Amino acid sequence: MSTPLQTTEPRPDRAAGDVVFAVEHVTLRFGGVTSLNDVSLNMYRGEILAVIGPNGAGKTSLFNSLTGVYTPQEGSIELSGRAGDAPVSVLGKKTHIINHLGVARTFQNIRLFPALTALENVQVGIESRQKSGPLSAMLGLPWQRREQRESTASAYQLLDDVGLANRANELAGSLPYGEQRRLEIARALGTDPGVLLLDEPAAGTNPAEKRDLAQLIQGVNTERNISVLLIEHDMKLVMSIAHRIIVLNFGGKIAEGSPAEIQRNPAVVAAYLGTSVEEAAGAAEQQAEVKLISTGSGATALGRGDADHPSPHRSGTDGSHAG
Repeated sequence: MSTPLQTTEPRPDRAAGDVVFAVEHVTLRFGGVTSLNDVSLNMYRGEILAVIGPNGAGKTSLFNSLTGVYTPQEGSIELSGRAGDAPVSVLGKKTHIINHLGVARTFQNIRLFPALTALENVQVGIESRQKSGPLSAMLGLPWQRREQRESTASAYQLLDDVGLANRANELAGSLPYGEQRRLEIARALGTDPGVLLLDEPAAGTNPAEKRDLAQLIQGVNTERNISVLLIEHDMKLVMSIAHRIIVLNFGGKIAEGSPAEIQRNPAVVAAYLGTSVEEAAGAAEQQAEVKLISTGSGATALGRGDADHPSPHRSGTDGSHAG
């Protein structure tokens, strides 16, 4: 039986004007193909913002524009990565510069170092913000040894936070798929971001892994106070954890609102069904409520609860996609 739609209450204070990403009239073209068409949006500090849309809608192009992989031909993108930072334009900046400004991301296809251990993968993220270079490492200078000890301790803590403490010395390539996803998030957290961009983190995961992932993302957001920008096709995950949702289709923004508003929006239903807005209006009225992922109420570090005794304050099974 369908359960009442429950959504996460908005956390960011929009009145305070604390904007992480300010995107204004961004257009991105590849030859004659327009990937993003006059897209404007604000992401507020402290929120989980989901970007959804059919395949080819422009979601990953948006992520790549935010992180310096692509440079749009029109519009502006300003970033205030960490609380108190002055807004700066990301256009034309290299990806590593944007990372140092407080932005970390994961990718659709896992990009771990498979021949390194889980611990070493996380250390790569941590050491990207350390000051020691190759020369000090070769000479074994005191501050380099101190940073190495700190890096190792921080990496173990991050692995524990994402539930992989017992996998620290295993090769990343040998881990199950869901654990590789969590390891990639741990490595991203190692860069000390103010905002985390997750590109389809639930892809290929099973229902139990989706529940763990939902807990992890909520924990990152609430316990570390990291803003999260999420691209995802799994509507149960999106509706369970997002404060707001933005919908793209054919490169343009067609809707923005709370999960409850987006679920009933005829333009969104039309985009997924491939029908007219008029035809979709009736379907939106009759559409069943999305059952949410049970993330439990007894969460521990970074949202990890007791796996043997989950608290069913949200009910429903996992695994459906928008349609």
